[in-house]
Amino acid sequence: MKIKLTSVYVDNQEKALRFYTEVLGLTKKADFSNGPFRWLTVASPDEPDGTELQLALNDNPAARAYQQAIFQQRQPAIMFYTDDVRGDYEHIKARGAEFAMPPTEVTGSTITQLNDTCGNLIQITQLAWR
Repeated sequence: MKIKLTSVYVDNQEKALRFYTEVLGLTKKADFSNGPFRWLTVASPDEPDGTELQLALNDNPAARAYQQAIFQQRQPAIMFYTDDVRGDYEHIKARGAEFAMPPTEVTGSTITQLNDTCGNLIQITQLAWR
C-alpha cells in the first residue's frame, strides 16, 4: 500500500489554488466540477504522479470546526519536507507568504510555519539526519 491522496480543508478553493501553485510552487493535478462540488488537487512538480493534496472546501460544519480548532491551537494542517528549509523560507517569503515562525531548530530538524491564507498553518521541515 502507499498513500496516493490526502486532503486539507480550505475556505476558498480558488484562493487556495493560487496560494499552493503560485506561492508554494505546487502543480495543479486535477480540477473538475459536478454541480456545486469541485474536485481540486495539487502535487509536487518533482513527483507529478506522487501523492496528491486535495484542496477540499470546508463547507461541512464539522470540517470547518476542525480546521478552525487546529489553526487556533497553532497546529499545522500539512507538513512538507525539504532539503533546504532556509532557502525555501526565503523563496516563499519573497512570493508574499506570511510566516508564523521563521526557520527554527528543534530536536532532529529545522522547521518553519506559514499561513496558507485559507485557514491553515503549513509546516515545512528539514530533517537533521538527511
